[in-house]
Amino acid sequence: MALSRHIYSVLLVSAAKKVNTELMPLFSRDRFESVTVVDTVAKAQRKIVDMDYDLVVINSPLPDDFGKKFAVDVSKDSDKVALLIVRSDLYDEISFSMMPHGVMVSKRPIDNLVMEQLFDAMCSVREKLRGIRKKTVSLEDKMEEIRLVNRAKWALIKSCHMTEEDAHRYIQKQAMDMCISKKETAENILKTYS
Repeated sequence: MALSRHIYSVLLVSAAKKVNTELMPLFSRDRFESVTVVDTVAKAQRKIVDMDYDLVVINSPLPDDFGKKFAVDVSKDSDKVALLIVRSDLYDEISFSMMPHGVMVSKRPIDNLVMEQLFDAMCSVREKLRGIRKKTVSLEDKMEEIRLVNRAKWALIKSCHMTEEDAHRYIQKQAMDMCISKKETAENILKTYS
């Protein structure tokens, strides 16, 4: 089975030109695109509203904020993966406090090999989140179908004086006879009897 290769969009939030210069070559062109660099949390917050980034790398501190709260906010969005880069003397404390939020933490000075491995790990986590999102959407769709079918059953019970069992069988039979989903059948019943 061939694996599809994803291209990841990156938001780099860093006011340090030296760090930016060190990190940019690590975002290889075959794997990353749309590497956007901003120098404040406020600008980053505006960018996230405009575009859906896969990875957010925050080099703290920033002129308007340390970056911890922003990293937590980013990681709350189930589709994004956040990395907070901190001074080495703050690493242990901040890493421990960020763990419950799913924020990855790295320390400066930047080690290119470690950073490449972190970017690989971030991409792996992003793929896992992508799979979870698909399952969640699928479950939400299934729940919506169940709700619609139940509403249609109650419309049939009320309007056609069917039992719940008869209404359920009627919806199943209609869906099979018309080669449509139970959801579509339920929608049609609700249009007719509501």
